[in-house]
Amino acid sequence: MSCHLTNMAQLKWILQRTAARRPPASLDLHKHFLMGEMADPIQLKDEGNKHFHAGEVDKAIECYTKAIKFCKDKKVLAVIYRNRSACFLKKESYNNAASDASKAIDVDATDFKALFRRCQALEKLGKLDMAFKDVQRCSTIEPKNKTFLETLRRLGAEIQAKLKTTFSTDSRVQNMFDILLDEEMDKDKKEKAANNLVVLAREDAGAERIFQNNGVPLLLDMLETGKVEMVLAAIRTFAGMCTGHKARTMAIIHLVGMDKLCSIMAVDNEDIALATSDLFQCINDSLTGGDRRVYGKEEALVLDASKDLKSILMALLEMIASKKVSGHGRDQALNLLSRNVPRKDKKDPDHSKSLFTIDHGLKKILKVCGQIPDLPDQLPMTENTQLIASVLLDKLWDDLRCDPERDHYREVCDEYIKGKFDPNDMDRNIHAINALSGLLQGPFEVGNQLVGRQGIMEMMVALCGSEREVDQMVAVEALIHSSTKMSRASFIITNGVSLLKDIYKKTKNEKIKIRALVGLCKLGSAGGDDYSMRQFSEGSTEKLAKQCRKWLCNSAMDTKTRKWAIEGLAYLTQDADVKDEFVEDEPAMKAMFELAKSKDKTILYAVACTLVNCTNSYEKKEIMPELVQLAKFSKQHVPEQHPKDKKDFIQKRVKRMLKGGVISALTVMVKADNLLLTDQTKEMLARVFLALADDAKDRGTICAHGGGKALIPLALEGSAIGKIKASHALAKIAAVSNPEIAFPGERIYEVVRPLVSLLHPERDGVQNYEALLSLTNLAGLNDKLRVKILKEKALPEIEQYMFEDHDHIRQAATECMCNLVTCKEVQDRYLEDGNDRLKLLVLMCAEDDEKLQRAAAGALAMLTAAQKKLCTKMTLVTLQWMEILQRLILHDQPQIQHRGLVIVYNILNSDDNELAKKLIESEILEILTVIGKAMDNPKRQLVIDVARTCLVKAMDLGLIKPFTTPS
Repeated sequence: MSCHLTNMAQLKWILQRTAARRPPASLDLHKHFLMGEMADPIQLKDEGNKHFHAGEVDKAIECYTKAIKFCKDKKVLAVIYRNRSACFLKKESYNNAASDASKAIDVDATDFKALFRRCQALEKLGKLDMAFKDVQRCSTIEPKNKTFLETLRRLGAEIQAKLKTTFSTDSRVQNMFDILLDEEMDKDKKEKAANNLVVLAREDAGAERIFQNNGVPLLLDMLETGKVEMVLAAIRTFAGMCTGHKARTMAIIHLVGMDKLCSIMAVDNEDIALATSDLFQCINDSLTGGDRRVYGKEEALVLDASKDLKSILMALLEMIASKKVSGHGRDQALNLLSRNVPRKDKKDPDHSKSLFTIDHGLKKILKVCGQIPDLPDQLPMTENTQLIASVLLDKLWDDLRCDPERDHYREVCDEYIKGKFDPNDMDRNIHAINALSGLLQGPFEVGNQLVGRQGIMEMMVALCGSEREVDQMVAVEALIHSSTKMSRASFIITNGVSLLKDIYKKTKNEKIKIRALVGLCKLGSAGGDDYSMRQFSEGSTEKLAKQCRKWLCNSAMDTKTRKWAIEGLAYLTQDADVKDEFVEDEPAMKAMFELAKSKDKTILYAVACTLVNCTNSYEKKEIMPELVQLAKFSKQHVPEQHPKDKKDFIQKRVKRMLKGGVISALTVMVKADNLLLTDQTKEMLARVFLALADDAKDRGTICAHGGGKALIPLALEGSAIGKIKASHALAKIAAVSNPEIAFPGERIYEVVRPLVSLLHPERDGVQNYEALLSLTNLAGLNDKLRVKILKEKALPEIEQYMFEDHDHIRQAATECMCNLVTCKEVQDRYLEDGNDRLKLLVLMCAEDDEKLQRAAAGALAMLTAAQKKLCTKMTLVTLQWMEILQRLILHDQPQIQHRGLVIVYNILNSDDNELAKKLIESEILEILTVIGKAMDNPKRQLVIDVARTCLVKAMDLGLIKPFTTPS
């Protein structure tokens, strides 16, 4: 019998050993074979308990779950559920924890452990009243349990506070609505109530109370009043209620209705249109992932948002081509599409929204671009509408991923333009040409290809000769936009210059005259900054520029017409003579800066171009002398630099621009909350800032006018090149200015990330060096900034540059490290074994470069003061440590000598008596004695005092005896 049991036990052991190696199907068969022996719920429970106490929560849950399947005893089952509830609490799975605890309580209502676990879970789920009841029952069962009594007291206080807030919020909400909807109420009280309602809606608790207290119908009543203040308050309250709450957002959409929201945004009021656009953005953000809350079982109640998102997209596409929509409403609809349709991250494979928009909305966007405000029966628009539409066209084009998609985009545009041409209807023809202008200002590649189609360029030239002024205006604008490419410019120079000159001379309409002038300006600058490629005769370009400046200074003209004068200067300032004359003309320059601050944001790009040209901050390719010689030999064209494009002339222009107030204009341009501030425009502004900050003497002026603050958004958002340029400008400012003045308040912490980005190995040496200098400046201010630098993962890069061959970069990196070593994280890296960090610092103390030596000695002094173990470690990393230390304390520079003496003191104070003894037995004692006996000297007093402190410490350790005079 015993033999049989032994064999069965062996068989069981063998099967257990082999089960882990079997595939899942075999494992299931094995379980079935040993069902009676393996599926013991008590054994599984005990195994789960062991895993739980070992911190293996997932394995514990697995054991308890298996035990539940096989357990038939209700009391044991209740214990297992109670134990699994504890596991779920550890995992922060509070819904499951509460559910399991409830199952245990169903079996035994006096199970205080299960009751308390359910109480903990319910508290985490925010169900305080239910949690309070559970802990109340616990304290009844176990009245002396301190944990239960403390939890009961705490939950009671929290419930009272919540009730107080809830009731006060409920009454406040109702009171606000009563004031707002009372026709006889004082206007000031109504405005105050409206503002309070908006503020309340921004808090989640307040938003929920408004929603629960019949707030949506009351807000709809406010919208129906038609009063601007009431409508704005209602919209902003809705925006607060929709922020970060998916379920509430979807409910509001269905209660208010998409048509109602669109009709509000369509109103001819800029503030209302902008507020409704913000509401749409809050709705979109909440439905596409802005809601981070955990719904638990309630997740099933939150419907799929894809239908709502699609209906929003369709509604916005309908708005952009509807005559019922105001110009401001159309602008906001286009802005919302630009923000939310193209992918924010090109790595995201899903660009279905762009494809959908192209299929259902591309022709509508082209319709907006083709509108002629001077003709009857046109869509209501603002001065920004058509340029915003062009920006959207460009973003949709950039979002396409393959050639078939781009071909489809071109085909839709081609079909639309062709469909508008009609030999018997001139209005349709100019509509087509204007739509083409919109494409040329957006996806130029598409527009340029269409311009090349047979007859289109000829149509433009023919329209220039039309008797109707509106035809001439549209045609001239189209010629301006299409002559960007050198080939097109050459064609127009051949065929259209005389025509533009005739229009300029004969027309009495100032709007057409200035456009014709800009056309001539653009053609005159077709050779760029190449001095040898001037298109017009000597002096003609300067005459054109003079006329542009004249119009620019004419405040009697409307902003849109004066804007064209800046467009002309944006082209002409590629000529160095024009640049010089423009910056010398202070009224013209200041007039441009004032226009840059105006509401018309279509002007931003032209102003940015002009400033880039005047500062010569555009990208210049370096031409190798050998290639120039080769080009001359082969009779190829070689670009020539204008004499006034040399550095001294550029510096003079920069000084005059700073004096004229360019920084204040730039700061206003950067703040423009408008899609017309494109990444390309931001890049140009960053280039201008970098050119202005080139001279260290001018950086104070830039900071004084807010330039430091304005650079931060440019360094964080925009094109890759633009962010680098802005970051470099920030580095230049932070390297020589007081960062607390240049970047006041919390902005100083935003500067760290752009500066750290300049430490990347792909950045050039100057950028690395100036970034290190500025980070050194920041790291010297406070602990919070030092921690921020470490969080941005700058430390590995700084350490790498400490090994750099370039002396200046190595010195700057060491100085930066010197300011960072007070951080515990940095000290821990120096304590680690298996690296040469400490050795490098010790060896740097022996370098001839005094600045490098001072920084390394300072870092070593602070490290050995903070970490006593490093005193011993530094003696092990190199055999020359004693010699290097002697060299430091004998140095003729007091700052370096002081750092060396501090290191000596740290070694004496390190609790390593053998090391301290070794130090005192060396020549260092003699050096300390000589320095300590020196007469007091204000210039070297710090050094003398530290030497004396070292001698006193040596006496305290019993390594030397005080000198006594014999009696």
